[in-house]
Amino acid sequence: MGKATGFIEYSRKKSHDRPPGERIKDFNLFHLTLDEEERRNQGARCMDCGIPFCQSATGCPIDNLIPEWNDLIYRGMWKEALDRLHKTNNFPEFTGLTCPAPCEGACCLGIIDPAVTIKDNEYAIVNRGFEEGWIQPTPPPTRTGKTVAIIGSGPAGLAASDQLNKVGHKVTVYERADRIGGLLTYGIPNMKLDKRIVQRRLDLMADEGVEFVTNANIGVDIDIDTLRQEFDAIVLACGATHPRDLPVPGRELEGIHFAVKFLHQNTKSLLDSNFEDGQFISAKDKHVIVIGGGDTGNDCLGTSMRHGCKSLTNFEILPEPPVERAPNNPWPEYPRIYRVDYGHEEAAHVFGRDPREFCIVTKEFVGDGNGRVKVAHTARIEWEKDDAGRFQMKEIPGSEEEWPADLVFLAMGFLGPEETLVKQFGLETDERSNMKAEYGRFATSVDGIFAAGDCRRGQSLVVWAIAEGRGAARAVDEYLMGSSDLPIPGVSLSDMSGT
Repeated sequence: MGKATGFIEYSRKKSHDRPPGERIKDFNLFHLTLDEEERRNQGARCMDCGIPFCQSATGCPIDNLIPEWNDLIYRGMWKEALDRLHKTNNFPEFTGLTCPAPCEGACCLGIIDPAVTIKDNEYAIVNRGFEEGWIQPTPPPTRTGKTVAIIGSGPAGLAASDQLNKVGHKVTVYERADRIGGLLTYGIPNMKLDKRIVQRRLDLMADEGVEFVTNANIGVDIDIDTLRQEFDAIVLACGATHPRDLPVPGRELEGIHFAVKFLHQNTKSLLDSNFEDGQFISAKDKHVIVIGGGDTGNDCLGTSMRHGCKSLTNFEILPEPPVERAPNNPWPEYPRIYRVDYGHEEAAHVFGRDPREFCIVTKEFVGDGNGRVKVAHTARIEWEKDDAGRFQMKEIPGSEEEWPADLVFLAMGFLGPEETLVKQFGLETDERSNMKAEYGRFATSVDGIFAAGDCRRGQSLVVWAIAEGRGAARAVDEYLMGSSDLPIPGVSLSDMSGT
């Protein structure tokens, strides 16, 4: 550790964001970076703690060597920091912008002071690497002659393809959309993850030998049996794309959409024509209600703000989280606390209040007489424990309310993968309807077919998808070659790397 007293001398300083009133005028990335001296000071805050929980346990699913590259940042050894970062993370630019940073929740400094800015430091390293030209295509020196098909080009599929290509297998990635990237491209808005950043990495992978095929709906456009004959192994990384619905009266009215449809169409229209084609759901001058309080719901808030909505309300069925950790949420667990994300901040700036309404359920939608939604009827709830100690929802009598609603976006999570591939491949599923494949082995019930990411573990984080893709790549490599030199998922590289 370079600066033994860094955590005492320097306070936490995050990367800046453009002001809300400015950034809602466009879909450009809103994050701004610190200068080098400030960033090195943030690296210096990393403590020489005995057990770095940030990179293990409840911290980082991919075992990022966080204390090592924080120290290298402090020393100004940026290229060395980049090398350490890439040992565990194929796409630090994605996690550095989109991850909720469970590593910071597990930071030892966070017990007594604000945690180290791990996420910002990560992005600063990889961004510096691209700016300096240090990140260049490195195709494998030899090929094994083995072929692997990856179905799905989200973070799990891309991580698996990157790893398998590095060890010399010929990898083809199939994506049913018109662009590669999965949720990185069409699930996360451009202002949060600029698609030029995604494309930069995709171009690098293509130069290294990964083949990408778009508009390829496996089982529809491409026959399953043909695919199995052409490839030695197949990795299913098709995500959990079956959205949770809201079966209440009036659900069939026009203007009620799944959040993923709203976000997908918005980004596609932006990339295709800068919205000139009109092929998107516009929230301009509309009363908008977003149901669901997670990242997807927040992205709907931010997108609606940029459209120029008339009003914006966010329904959340759960209670408002505490400002500080609750007794049943101790360190180093991820802190379930009240947070103000970019969409909340932007709505508060324009409308004068946080858009969130907690402990509320939607009872019914009412139309305008012409088949379009006009009003949402709700009730307030409270949560009580039953005799078995389980929390149960109880409606509060007399708490009914009406809300103007020209557009409603359902952002209540996902139930699992779509059934098409499960049925056509003849796969077993688990009790949650995910593809059944043991973690660590990633092998499905059908020989030669593996599953990784949200289709296997359920809806989760980008960083978990990367971890799953890396793990599946090792399992596939072992299946094809009898052994593998790829990293073992869940095992830190600190002792394996010679440092």
